[in-house]
Amino acid sequence: MAAMASVPEAPAIPGVQHVYSGKVRDLYAYPDGRLLFVASDRISAYDWVLSTTIPDKGRVLTAMTEWWFEQLSDIPNHWLSSEVPDVVAGRAMVTQPLDMFRVECVARGYLAGSGLVDYRAQGSICGVDLPSGLVEGSRLPQPIFSPAAKANLGDHDENIDFDAVVGMIGPADAGELRRLTLEIYARAEAIARDRGLLLADTKFEFGRESRSQTIVLADEVLTPDSSRFWPADQWRPGYKQPSFDKQYVRDWLTSPESGWSTEANEPPPPLPDDVVDRTRNKYIEAYERLTGRVF
Repeated sequence: MAAMASVPEAPAIPGVQHVYSGKVRDLYAYPDGRLLFVASDRISAYDWVLSTTIPDKGRVLTAMTEWWFEQLSDIPNHWLSSEVPDVVAGRAMVTQPLDMFRVECVARGYLAGSGLVDYRAQGSICGVDLPSGLVEGSRLPQPIFSPAAKANLGDHDENIDFDAVVGMIGPADAGELRRLTLEIYARAEAIARDRGLLLADTKFEFGRESRSQTIVLADEVLTPDSSRFWPADQWRPGYKQPSFDKQYVRDWLTSPESGWSTEANEPPPPLPDDVVDRTRNKYIEAYERLTGRVF
């Protein structure tokens, strides 16, 4: 397991009980079983939760997720209400409890990230063979389902092939997760493209509603934390693409200025103010370009 800075203790919220904290989100339970899904301003990079937060990041993630749920309203999702305790107003949702699948459902339409690493090594991604000659940023012949097994906090999710998903959850559920992932990606990619953004890849999480047995879209959806958005007018295959995410953070951490190495077994240093400001502005720009709303 990779070393990772501990997640700060989640604040107590009257009327709900803390259940779990991840790298960014805190989860609480109401007495009636509903969940309070809170997006913090924490940011992670290279398997570490940084000591520096990004102001308003949790509000942007929550607002963007709710906007996407509105655009995809015919897809069952876990969002019940935005009426939340005042202390987390604007950065939390009331959601339904689900039996979650331990599968990260990743859709890729372009070559980037771990998909690029796998393609360079073996000419395929998660068992899906791809044409030779593709480069960083290439558009794939068609979007692919490239799942990953969910890791424990601090570990890397492990890319797996479709047969492994079948082995984990059975053929019927595996097929439905693949179908939903690719359908949602195709619809979101078209929406983003209309707004001048390319949706290079994204990950979804799904769970099952216990009474109806319906498979439900959960977690955050199509945000800069879970997706790669690129400005369409700057797309240049063969080069690293500018993106609307925490790239400023990654770039600074790996620069000589930070004095830190990804191989170090110690936490990264605090982020300088200019990196914080530029990262915050990128998250807000992504929200405003997608939704047409002013943050």
